[in-house]
Amino acid sequence: MSLTNEHIKNRLVEKFGDALTNFEESFGMMSFYAPKELNLKVMQFLYDEEDLQFRFLSDLTAVHYPDKKGEELAVVYHLHTFVHNVRLRFKVFTDITTPQVYTATSLYATANWMERETYDFFGVDFVGHPNLVRILNVDEMDYFPMRKEFPLEDQTRVDKDDEMFGRGGNVGI
Repeated sequence: MSLTNEHIKNRLVEKFGDALTNFEESFGMMSFYAPKELNLKVMQFLYDEEDLQFRFLSDLTAVHYPDKKGEELAVVYHLHTFVHNVRLRFKVFTDITTPQVYTATSLYATANWMERETYDFFGVDFVGHPNLVRILNVDEMDYFPMRKEFPLEDQTRVDKDDEMFGRGGNVGI
């Protein structure tokens, strides 16, 4: 029997009820939202169940949604089962003022560096991580560069010509 997204969803709903939300399928990959308090339980369930066997964490990152009050940061997990060659994605949301999510390092060794990188760029505090320190940015940084808290370009610059960037002027005429 091949593993289908419908079967995965049914198993998750059977185990967690309506705690998991926003099930959708995009380009064949199922995704859903989970409460941040359940992130480890969801991963442990997907890992342990013999009919699922999601035993590889292929990616972990975060996304900053500045307009979602109380859920500004989303930690995104991409899991893969080699046995069935199926991938899935799920997100847990957290408040930007207390961005704490339980670490997945006890379940997936690959989470170690990915969580450190996510901490370094987004400021997510992975509770229980064995060595949560910056790895790419300098220790003195007091901000997190991937958050959407800063303008993309300096609007006061006078030394750049918008025509050279395809904006305004007589480009294309």
